[in-house]
Amino acid sequence: MASSPCGGGNFDCGLEIQTRSVEQTLIPLVSQITTLINHKDKLKKTEKTLRAIQRVGQAVSVAVGRFVAVGEAIAAENEDLKDEMGLACFEARRAGTAIAQLTDVSSLEQCEGDGRSTVFSDRTGMVKAARMLLSSVTKVLVLADCIVIKQIISSRNKVLVTLEQLERVSTFQEFVQIFSQFGNEMVEFAHLTGDRQNDLKDEKKRARMAAARAVLEKCTMMLLTASKTCLRHPDCESARINKEAVFQRMRLALEQVIEIVTDTRSGGEAKALPVSIYAGIKDFKVKVEGLRDSLYCVSCEAVAAQLEALVEKTEDFTDSAYTSHEQRETIIQLCQITRQETKQLISTWRHVQSLKAKEATDEVELSILKTCQSVSDLRRELHRVAVGRATELLKLHSDHLVLQALKASGGDGNLEAVADYAGTLTEHKEHLVETCRLLCHISGTEPLEITCIHAEETFRVIGPQIISAAQTLALHPTSKIAKENLDVFCEAWESQLCDMAILLKEINDVFEGRRGDKKTYLSLPRPGKHSANLKTVKAAKLDAEEQTTIAKLGLELCLLTSDVDSEVERWDEQDHEMVRLCQIISSMAYSMYLFTRGEGLLKTTLDLFHQAEVHQSSISLISFFIESLQGLLDEDRILNLSETEKLSAACQQLKVCAKTPVQGKSAIFQKVDSSIQNTKGILTVVVYLLPICNKLIRKCKSERSCQASPQHWREKQLSTTVSEETLNGKGSSGFGVKSLEQHMANLTFLESK
Repeated sequence: MASSPCGGGNFDCGLEIQTRSVEQTLIPLVSQITTLINHKDKLKKTEKTLRAIQRVGQAVSVAVGRFVAVGEAIAAENEDLKDEMGLACFEARRAGTAIAQLTDVSSLEQCEGDGRSTVFSDRTGMVKAARMLLSSVTKVLVLADCIVIKQIISSRNKVLVTLEQLERVSTFQEFVQIFSQFGNEMVEFAHLTGDRQNDLKDEKKRARMAAARAVLEKCTMMLLTASKTCLRHPDCESARINKEAVFQRMRLALEQVIEIVTDTRSGGEAKALPVSIYAGIKDFKVKVEGLRDSLYCVSCEAVAAQLEALVEKTEDFTDSAYTSHEQRETIIQLCQITRQETKQLISTWRHVQSLKAKEATDEVELSILKTCQSVSDLRRELHRVAVGRATELLKLHSDHLVLQALKASGGDGNLEAVADYAGTLTEHKEHLVETCRLLCHISGTEPLEITCIHAEETFRVIGPQIISAAQTLALHPTSKIAKENLDVFCEAWESQLCDMAILLKEINDVFEGRRGDKKTYLSLPRPGKHSANLKTVKAAKLDAEEQTTIAKLGLELCLLTSDVDSEVERWDEQDHEMVRLCQIISSMAYSMYLFTRGEGLLKTTLDLFHQAEVHQSSISLISFFIESLQGLLDEDRILNLSETEKLSAACQQLKVCAKTPVQGKSAIFQKVDSSIQNTKGILTVVVYLLPICNKLIRKCKSERSCQASPQHWREKQLSTTVSEETLNGKGSSGFGVKSLEQHMANLTFLESK
């Protein structure tokens, strides 16, 4: 079991924390109390210091009191957790009171005369009270988190019951009524699981949750059209097969969500991911490089066996019918070179061991370097093969000719042609499935491995579903419902190809070391605070065609954010204001991209408009660009200043668009489209101007004197001086009362839950 995020063993409460909201609530409390406990014994006890310490104790006590009140209210509403939650709240209140008493040092002489313990005289008592407080607060938070899990399970159970009812309906009227209820339940489930996905600490769990939610989102539309087709053509076997496959996939996705949130599996032990070649190479290199520290940490046989296991996995590449002869020969040759270098390493290693050497010799060091280089060359070649094949496949399928042919053949009622094109689609499906498996081997991170596995499974399942939908249309060529059903499954295939393109970009970013975790844009405004027209705008749900259009825009936006991030990473001064502003712009744009996928913090079109309205960073950036461009020659400056004018215009258009109230579905869709288009315009100009400004700033910096001014040196010295002011909230690393009061306010986040 993991412990609370205390950074050490003193405050280990033995409770597993799985969400970031719980962790982030505890971290400031841990930091401030730890600082309080670790105060200097000979701290100068001035009146200001004593007053600050007492305010700290009072702030803790009051915040814990508010926190406990919320916990007790939750306990009253949840009978099964009432006793456990009540005990945790009681302990938290008692610990908060103890800390307040220990920090009541306003009159230190009187306390010492009365023999009363204080934070100065009883550090052990303070540690005990702090440990009890952190343990009990953590327990309350984790119990509250259990309630969130119960809500998700309850929501899933409602969806399952309605899903079974939908599967058994026999009339259109009954289906429409139950599906309306099902839609509402799925919306509730989507919001609960989306919040949970964003809150999970574990990256693998977040990736698995994203995959399961993507399946549920796409299958909801498939379920609608597949069920309607089956109701219209009840005797059609292909329609029945098509419908059953959708229901089965939804049940599996619902089960996966529950496995993630409860951290259990219905079948018992957790299913481990198959070890990829990338993970195997990484572990192999760790063992080999570990020989520098200890020649006896691992056996020669273990290293040799691990290499053979790696070479065996490369057969997924060499045995593939789609791998060219040259690629196959190169991979086999690199495997042989790696074997030879490893064999030489083991020989040198054993010789050094026979001499009872305590550390690696130069010969061992050279063998380590050669072995690691050879296995890195192998990884690079496998990456090139997998990415090259995926790129070619995406180009090949960009025109969707087979899908169009299936639609046309089905509409003509030509079963023979449908069978022919079904065979072609099956070949394409197998090629895509195998390519996803190869990408999984070289993806570089476990979350990307999970995404590759999801892509592989999606192609494997949707391929046969498209074929059964096409067969149904061929049997009933005049059926509008059958045609609509085939369109939905074809759109799901096309959508997965778009997702594969994004996945390929992310894998390349990891391989080239350009990928950093996207910072979540957390400046989403609260209703009623930032917008004058909130009540005049209603959130809208886009239909399938509009979602497809927006999804394409989102993909373009995602690629532009990657370009911005790449340019920003080239800057030497990562703390430069222009870098910070560009990161905010990129983060905002990325959250818009997540919105187009139905993920992230922006849940509705209303959220999207709120964010665009309050986003002023782009406008602030214009002045930085103009100032930087002053160093250019007149002709160049005029050309680039025209680009800043484009940036200014796009910022203004985004702001006006966001503030303009609209009514009606069509108008809302146009507003979403315009918001994303204007954001694209902003990013395009930023990508163009960033390298120019970077070059000018570097040039300007090189022309300055390298010697810092005396004033700068004096400021630097002052910044490292620790004084009594730190204790009173004026320093940057102390436990200032103002800072603590702000942090303790975070404990009331339970109210939002």
